Amino acid sequence: MSSSTDWQARLEGLKIPEHIAVIMDGNGRWARQRGLPRIQGHLMGRQATARCVEACNDIGVKALSVYAFSVENWRRPFEEVEGLMALIETATRDEIRRLHENNIRLMASGRLSELPATLQRALAEGREGTSRNTGMVLNILINYGGRAELVDAARRMARRAGQGELDPDTIDEEVFREHLYAPELPDPDLLLRPGGELRISNFLLWEIAYSEIIVMPVLWPDFTEDHLVEAIAEFNHRNRRFGGLSDTLDGPE
Repeated sequence: MSSSTDWQARLEGLKIPEHIAVIMDGNGRWARQRGLPRIQGHLMGRQATARCVEACNDIGVKALSVYAFSVENWRRPFEEVEGLMALIETATRDEIRRLHENNIRLMASGRLSELPATLQRALAEGREGTSRNTGMVLNILINYGGRAELVDAARRMARRAGQGELDPDTIDEEVFREHLYAPELPDPDLLLRPGGELRISNFLLWEIAYSEIIVMPVLWPDFTEDHLVEAIAEFNHRNRRFGGLSDTLDGPE
């Protein structure tokens, strides 16, 4: 994608997170501050997403998960939901070729069967068209909820147990993980939330158990490579103990 730039040079010597998850927040506020329709904020947010995908791919991130539409977002006004569905479909179709050219594999996580049929087809075509790519995985979470994912995993295990395919006594964390939407992806190292809100918003509840969380005040449409560098620099100052001890700190998490 883009050639080496000053912002990339600032990452020299830093550990790059293997998997970054992003709650893309602030599109509506960005539009409201400018007296624009909310959908205009989402349109500008699309550009920020493209910048983030390109930047993460350039620096060697292995997986990028972006929160595009939650199960709770259906409660928003009909016009906004309809516009979001159309925007996600258009963006998916427009970006398939670019993703493929840059060896990026597209995934989608969530209750996809509840999406409009044309969007389901666009996502399926995107997944199929990039399925043999071996570079970064772009995981779009759409009609997604962390609690819904856990419920769906429990249902799948219950069905398998009822059919005699799964012994309930063998269910442990690894077996449970295998029934999540994207078990092949590692847990996020870094959860990034632009927009300044201090909450998880029902996002990857299982997967972020030990993710480093960084909240930034920038609204998503204004998110740039510089903000990504800032977040990764902060990530490198964190002491990840995963419940254990380190050389410098002890005691409980």
